[in-house]
Amino acid sequence: MSIEILANNQVQMIVVLIGIDVILGIIAALMKKEFVLGKVAGFMKKGVLVYVFGFAVISAVGGALPSLAMVTTAAYWLIVLALIGSILDNVGKIGVPIPKILRK
Repeated sequence: MSIEILANNQVQMIVVLIGIDVILGIIAALMKKEFVLGKVAGFMKKGVLVYVFGFAVISAVGGALPSLAMVTTAAYWLIVLALIGSILDNVGKIGVPIPKILRK
């Protein structure tokens, strides 16, 4: 896997969303006095490996096989939506009211 794959705009957006999610999750856990460093490490393993490297592989396959380009786009938007959902969940845990339609 080349560095170019990891440097594309879609991967950068995924990394930014993961960063926001982690920061908000830490804030929410600290506010509820439930912070456990091991949970952060576990999320970083799951979140970073699955989202970033998984998308990088899908992106590489989509680049090599143009007929699968739509799969790459769909995977990107599914990852973004999953991360936004997690971010909204953490914002709700902090105490910010989230509209009912956006809650799980």
